[in-house]
Amino acid sequence: MVVFASLSLQKLALPPRQSPITDSKRWNSVIKHHAKLKDDSAILGTYTQMEAQGILPDSSALPLVLKACGRLQAIETGNKIHNHLRNTNLIDDVKVQTALVDFYCKCGLLDDALYVFDAIPERDLVSWNAIISGFVGCSCHEEAILLFMEMQRENLRPNSVTVVALLSACGEFNELRLGQEIHGYCLRNGLFDSNAHVGTALVGFYSRFGVKISRDVFETMVVRNVVSWNVMISGYFDAGDSWTALEVFALMIMDGFKCDLVTVLIVIQACAEVGSLKLGMQVHQLAIKYSFAEDLFVVNALLSMYSVNGSSASSIELFESAPTKDIALWNSMLCVYVQIDSLEEAMNFFIRMRLEGIQEDERSIAILLSSFTDLDSNLRKGKSIHAHAIKSGMNKNTSIGNALVSMYAEQNCFQDAFKVFDDIADMDVISWNTLISALARNGFWGQAWECFEKIRQSDIEPNSYTIVSILAACDDESFSNIGRCIHGYVVKHDIEINQALNTALTEMYMNCNNESTARNLFQSFPEKDLISWNSFIASYVKNNQPHKALSLFHCMISEVEPNSVSIINVLSSCTHMANLPEGQCLHAYTIRRESSLGLDLCLENAFLTMYARCGSIQYAEKIFEILPRKNVVSWNAMIDGYGMHGRGHDAMLAFSQMLEDGVKPNEITFVSALSACSHSGLVQKGLQLFHSMVQDFCITPELVHYGCMVDLLGRAGCLVDAREFISLMPITPDASVWRALLSACRVYSETKLAKTVFERLIELEPTNAGNYVLLSNIYAAVGLWSEVRKLRMQLHEKGLMKPPGKSWIIVRGKVHCFRAGDRSHPQSDKIYTETSSLLSSIKKVGYVPDLHWVLHEEEDDEKIKRLFSHSEKLAIAFGLISVTGGTRISINKNLR
Repeated sequence: MVVFASLSLQKLALPPRQSPITDSKRWNSVIKHHAKLKDDSAILGTYTQMEAQGILPDSSALPLVLKACGRLQAIETGNKIHNHLRNTNLIDDVKVQTALVDFYCKCGLLDDALYVFDAIPERDLVSWNAIISGFVGCSCHEEAILLFMEMQRENLRPNSVTVVALLSACGEFNELRLGQEIHGYCLRNGLFDSNAHVGTALVGFYSRFGVKISRDVFETMVVRNVVSWNVMISGYFDAGDSWTALEVFALMIMDGFKCDLVTVLIVIQACAEVGSLKLGMQVHQLAIKYSFAEDLFVVNALLSMYSVNGSSASSIELFESAPTKDIALWNSMLCVYVQIDSLEEAMNFFIRMRLEGIQEDERSIAILLSSFTDLDSNLRKGKSIHAHAIKSGMNKNTSIGNALVSMYAEQNCFQDAFKVFDDIADMDVISWNTLISALARNGFWGQAWECFEKIRQSDIEPNSYTIVSILAACDDESFSNIGRCIHGYVVKHDIEINQALNTALTEMYMNCNNESTARNLFQSFPEKDLISWNSFIASYVKNNQPHKALSLFHCMISEVEPNSVSIINVLSSCTHMANLPEGQCLHAYTIRRESSLGLDLCLENAFLTMYARCGSIQYAEKIFEILPRKNVVSWNAMIDGYGMHGRGHDAMLAFSQMLEDGVKPNEITFVSALSACSHSGLVQKGLQLFHSMVQDFCITPELVHYGCMVDLLGRAGCLVDAREFISLMPITPDASVWRALLSACRVYSETKLAKTVFERLIELEPTNAGNYVLLSNIYAAVGLWSEVRKLRMQLHEKGLMKPPGKSWIIVRGKVHCFRAGDRSHPQSDKIYTETSSLLSSIKKVGYVPDLHWVLHEEEDDEKIKRLFSHSEKLAIAFGLISVTGGTRISINKNLR
């Protein structure tokens, strides 16, 4: 322990040529003076001078010296004091003994603390508080509770200090019942109403068991201070409810409380979580007002907040203006560049950091490694950082090793990933989880399972995140048994089923087509968080159950506040069903909750897509026009929407405007643009686009692009060109490419080419009944009924059946489905009466039915009946009898 004797003498302010102090009372007064100033170093400096003169502090000053030793972790000095006391009467003073207990506890020497405590002949409440609080401070919560029970046997009544320490222990040890008993004791003895520390401790305790209970306690507090407010704000923030945390902060300000550094830090993080740049800037102003703006923790939090909210320029400005910068701040700025995908800037910043003499740490390297994914150039940079880590001696570090494993795995360099993995000196469970997760995500199920078996046989125990990683491999029904075995392993080995694991298990069962088990797991979990709800909704969407996704969303909003991910998930259900009314309701819901949801670009794009695909291109255009910022997804949605509505020229105009705005098209842009050309007969424009995609934008065409080109040529009647185009493809055509050509053969009744294409199709998809039906329809259209019968016989012999076509209409929130000739609807008689009436009306104005496309070998009267019992006509008839005049009727089909 270094003692600053010169500093202490200076603070004594002795007059020149004054004799040294020999009066112990004056020395004790000096110690008390330094204690008031909270100057622990000066206290120890004064004690050193006293020791040199053989003077020992008295019973009132000595505890102050021991407190200073505890706060400064001056173990050697504290031990020396204890040894000096052994031969004095002071060793029997309960205040001194209590101070020794407190000193040893603060230094983590609990055995020494207990030794002193047990030697106290008459322990008072202060002594008990010291030992209980000491054990709580050292995270020995169960022992602290046992000490309290022992204290009760000595008939001592706990005071506010005891209560605060105990509530902390109960919270950490999940002792709800004991905490409730303490709460009752506080109410009966007036501690709750008279002491803000007690109320604050209760609020913090209950927040571990549910923020709602915590808020109820907070609202009943008579005496509050800034710490009380901070605990309540933190409770909501930790529970993932950042908006309510901000609302409580606003109440705190309105109640006239001045926020402190802790408040500012929590609120800045909450602003980042909710994505509110405006609120974040206001809190920044508040930090400046209260002189917190130069605190490095605040600067760090602000820097991250601006970055998360899309204002990286503000992050950079804040960093450059910071008067002092520690390694944590440099790392945070490095994170900003990585988050905005400015990898060149990140590398340059890292180089600048080293040039300015800032020694990077393991986190700096890990941050950089996390950014090197996907591109070969990034792999080269990642390897250079790996080499730097080896030169710096960091490559054996566990966190660096884990980051390297993740980086190589993301680049599909699993040989390198395994090599790094094997070189990790202190391999931990995170190392295994990283590797297993990477293997599972990339489809290497066997190797992922082998790694899981190895960790089970090692000394490292798998945790809940290990199970989450391996469950990622169970993504379809073929993994059902494996998934159940993993679940059994979790139960057998008592692995904690936290929210992440419960969500992963639920998702696994949904992927394995075991909805009932998935729903039981979901419903039985006591505290479902937002991620759990979003995951279950997404599972219904993924498994083509949009109705259940919508229903679950309606249950969700009564329990938790949805975020933009929730809305985007459920919007995809509306888009899938073309459920415009529900989509409009969601739009209104989002606008009403704009303050809590925040209209980010992803959400705006989702609404744009929904309106375009649900037949309301005008609303899609309105949203597009008012977007403050448009990215490639926005333009793609608009181009795709125009194409779906047969407005190819508008789609091409949008494509040109996109280029003028400086937005670079991607692979999806060209799929949408080529499809728009195909549906509008813009053959030359489509050919130009395909050429431009390759030559001007260096995008390598994928199968979907080739399929669009075949469809484009086929629809235009250029069947020979389409066939030649396929033969010149540099990659093997898949079934979708051949099917596009077969569909064109149907339009132009090209039976010879159709048969050749069909033969290719059944090689690729021998069990797809739709291909047989498509060729059958081509033969039926030209009257080759014998060929039709052969194909139908083949379907029957192979046990193949095409899913029936259906149309649906949504009336007053309910979906009504119809199939051809359907009479299952409750209003079937009225529907058919309406279709007959419509047929009579259009015949009077000259309508003649085109029976060419009634592909059945039967009389014309039967063909007319069949023609007017098509599923879409039944849906239209139902719409006409169900809605009032002027209401838009929207019919949707599952087959196009």
